[in-house]
Amino acid sequence: VADWGIAAMAHKLGHKETERTFARRARYWKHYFDGDINFIRPKFDDGSWLTPYNPFQSVHGGTGYFAEGTGWQYTFFVPQDPYGLIEAMGGDEPFRAKIDSLFRVSGDMGPHASADISGLIGQYAHGNEPSHHVIYLYNYAGQQWKTAELVRYVQHHFYTDRPDGIIGNEDCGQMSAWHILSALGFYQVNPSCGVYSFGSPLFEKAVLNMPNGRKFMVTTENNSAKNSYIQSVELNGKPYLNSYIAYEDIVRGGTLKFVMGPQPNYDFGCAPEHRPYNETRQ
Repeated sequence: VADWGIAAMAHKLGHKETERTFARRARYWKHYFDGDINFIRPKFDDGSWLTPYNPFQSVHGGTGYFAEGTGWQYTFFVPQDPYGLIEAMGGDEPFRAKIDSLFRVSGDMGPHASADISGLIGQYAHGNEPSHHVIYLYNYAGQQWKTAELVRYVQHHFYTDRPDGIIGNEDCGQMSAWHILSALGFYQVNPSCGVYSFGSPLFEKAVLNMPNGRKFMVTTENNSAKNSYIQSVELNGKPYLNSYIAYEDIVRGGTLKFVMGPQPNYDFGCAPEHRPYNETRQ
């Protein structure tokens, strides 16, 4: 994802060769994706796959194949190319089935697993950063309601007012950053893209003060613990069909209104043209 960010910066600066180099590096994850099993899989220097392979196993430290995670978690650690991952898995339906499985499976991570792998929902680990964008990937497959459902679950179970109220490893404030952004109703899957995917807002009203002196207001209607699903959205008083908002719209100032309800609106954000984009735009 860092390579993708460098490529995006080079694009804006007009440095074409640097852009090509780092854009190519940002696609290297494909070398480690085994389409026969739909998992990221360790590979040896000669190009052969690690065999046997247990995607549940985690070894903390230099002898492990994944940093503070498992094959399950790192399979979805492609925030810079969610549509590439969906395509690699065979399209929306296979991807939805695979990510559904992530939140349901259980398995032994072994005695050497990192203590940071905590806050588990299946193999989703909210206690560590490599999982933080994953809930929002449903938006890219046209199922925004599943993102909303899981965001509310995490907010309720892993952020409390107890002494141990923040789950996992608060590296540089990332656990809190996820909470604050998600409480507003959105989160950036690809931090270099300027796109914030919708989740499920917590507040009736929140105001963001922009550096240019403008204000961006987020409001909700019918919001409650039970009304966790987005029914419709308005931006500056007009119907808004996208399951995301762009950075440019936020800094411009205005009002984003969420209308909430107790049941999913399966159509919201479902159409491909209403899903988050993932490219640099000038």
